[in-house]
Amino acid sequence: MDVTPTWRKSRFCNGNSACVEFARLADGNVALRDSKQQDGPVLVFTPEEWTAFVAGVRDGEFDASTVAVGA
Repeated sequence: MDVTPTWRKSRFCNGNSACVEFARLADGNVALRDSKQQDGPVLVFTPEEWTAFVAGVRDGEFDASTVAVGA
């Protein structure tokens, strides 16, 4: 039985910039990694954490232009 996650790249990835990939795991969690460091670290989110993260992205919570320098 193959338990390797199926990784998907962000639709905003153009191949020449930093990209992220995510995979839904068998236990319901979601994994996130840097597409250029596929053997590197992986962040794992619970379904609730993933929902909150995606909502924050959609709301601009992580937009660099809204973060104060040194914050």
